[in-house]
Amino acid sequence: MKIKLVGLLAVFLLTMLPASAQEVTQGDVEVMSGGQAYQSYLAAPSEGGPYPGVILIHSFRGLEEGYKTMVDQFAAEGFVVLAVGWQTFEQSPSDDTVKQLVEDSIAFLSERDDVDPERLGLTGFCAGGRYTMLLLPQIDALKAGVAWYGFPYNGSPAPADLIGDLTAPMLIIHGTADDPSPIADIYRYATSLQEAGAYFELKVYFGEPHGFMLSNSQLRDDEVAQDAYRQMADFFKRKL
Repeated sequence: MKIKLVGLLAVFLLTMLPASAQEVTQGDVEVMSGGQAYQSYLAAPSEGGPYPGVILIHSFRGLEEGYKTMVDQFAAEGFVVLAVGWQTFEQSPSDDTVKQLVEDSIAFLSERDDVDPERLGLTGFCAGGRYTMLLLPQIDALKAGVAWYGFPYNGSPAPADLIGDLTAPMLIIHGTADDPSPIADIYRYATSLQEAGAYFELKVYFGEPHGFMLSNSQLRDDEVAQDAYRQMADFFKRKL
């Protein structure tokens, strides 16, 4: 199925995408992990390749429509993007379960002819931001990551415990008004990354709350959202 632009979505995508945007094929897919089929969503350029692959881990609120919109526009820039439905069977699966699912998602993407398995990235939002911080140091196949409003000091181990193992570049995107994940924790985490010599970039948005990219389950289309999306897409273009 090819992407169709209608109404406000068309306006939004046209403002977010470069003039060279590609035609996209998208739809629901199943990712097998632990003997279970995780209901996920994938979008890819309709022709050509191989392209970099990116796994997207949605927030704790589920695979909302706004993430699918983002996946579609991301694919139009020359990426094969898999939004994996990590909550298909449990609201709060264990870290080991999510790690295995990401590894199986890597295998899922690597089997596709249009994906370059040497150029794989990970991005995530909220809980997915924590998983990006947590798994990037643990999975060698991941070559870059973008962590959106994550939690560097939550869990056992916490992402901050694994800084010494981080070799892939990471972009951190956060808002200064994030109450669940205070910006002070992000600055503290960034300081530890600097001290460890781990490459990172940090983009902070004044006054933005936790989960700021989505509003009422839809992708925001204002200046902040457009800039933040652009930061992610350009980072992966540079690093994958």
